Amino acid sequence: MVQSPFFREDKTVSFGEWLAASEQFTVLFREGMDVVSRVATYLDGDGRAEAKLLPRPAAVAYAVESMRLTTRLMQIASWLLLQRAVNEGELSRAEAAAEKRRIRLSEQGIVSNKDVLARLPPRLRDLIGISLRLQARIIHLDLLIYQSRDVCGKESLPPSPVETQIEQLRAALAAKRVPSPTR
Repeated sequence: MVQSPFFREDKTVSFGEWLAASEQFTVLFREGMDVVSRVATYLDGDGRAEAKLLPRPAAVAYAVESMRLTTRLMQIASWLLLQRAVNEGELSRAEAAAEKRRIRLSEQGIVSNKDVLARLPPRLRDLIGISLRLQARIIHLDLLIYQSRDVCGKESLPPSPVETQIEQLRAALAAKRVPSPTR
């Protein structure tokens, strides 16, 4: 019988790994790469022109938020490419977990205050919002895939509360019985 890569030895399904290899991941991959492309086009074109028209505080916020946006999208693109390499058989999940350590996939919010942010070009604000939602989805998927893996890439599932109680019952039943005092 062929072992599915989505089933663990204890016969549980790894939803994260299943999702990462599904058509939904392909859609997420395309969406992520499309956002990266749209942001690059905007920042190199219209965004550059719009930034020159901003007052000084907004121009500084534009520079900060566009750098954070670029960093966020580079992390997202790196993560997506790594998962695609796993899906295409170029890397094992364990190799991907080791490589993933180089990617600083973390929540990166907006640092500008809302008044200054409101003076940024609407298209930049939209792209920031899109990237933040995409980042949240990818961080969630990353946790589903990798949270149960230890450093060696082996499954390290948390102990089942039911299994723990069953073991305690077995231990209690196997223990020597001490006669209860008689009255």
